[in-house]
Amino acid sequence: MNYRLILKMALLMLMASTALADGFGVTKVYHPYVEPMEQEIEWQLVHHSDETAANPQTYQQIGYGRAIGERWFGELYLVGEQPSGESLELEAYEAELRHQLTEQGEYWADWGLLFELEKEKGTDIWEAAAGILAEKEHGNWSTTVNLLVMNEWGGDIKDELESRLAVQTRFRYRQWLEPAIEFHSAEDTKAVGPVLLGNIPLANRRNIHWEAGAFAGLDSETPDHSFRAGIEYEF
Repeated sequence: MNYRLILKMALLMLMASTALADGFGVTKVYHPYVEPMEQEIEWQLVHHSDETAANPQTYQQIGYGRAIGERWFGELYLVGEQPSGESLELEAYEAELRHQLTEQGEYWADWGLLFELEKEKGTDIWEAAAGILAEKEHGNWSTTVNLLVMNEWGGDIKDELESRLAVQTRFRYRQWLEPAIEFHSAEDTKAVGPVLLGNIPLANRRNIHWEAGAFAGLDSETPDHSFRAGIEYEF
């Protein structure tokens, strides 16, 4: 596989990301690794609020995933939306497929691919995404980059090409505590903020991964405050 070509593609996508559209916002940062035979149950929450907005938004999703062979990992999600003062309602269905391209430490960076397909409930709106995952270790620090290009289509939406960029730099202080900082960029999002994450090992090779982060908007189109939290039970 030509990894120089992959890197050139990533750089071209990065240069194009400011011109493409995406309102996806602050999202989970994916790492380019697959643990063979692993399964997981995952819960995520994202909350957006503005100083002047009367209706902050909360999104939650729950998913189940499992490794497919040694290099692939698939996951299915139910996505819910909860406007302020209202009950949580099912909003969309999502499928993800992650592929580990290289062995950890094989090249100057570790590489993977991410594919997503989402269908909104009750409407003819679809979204497909594909992108590159890269991670580089430098001492006790790790930097992870997610760069995706997406296409929306359907009878209830105007066809549109979109992009999403997420960058995370974290310090591997302890297995159970890794302070990090993240930057997220999309059409309606320019946000940065601190994140805490870690892994709590359990018996029989089971593990709980947790993370929580708070983000500040960097422009007028981004919510003033965003909060993201997630828990994964890996077994």
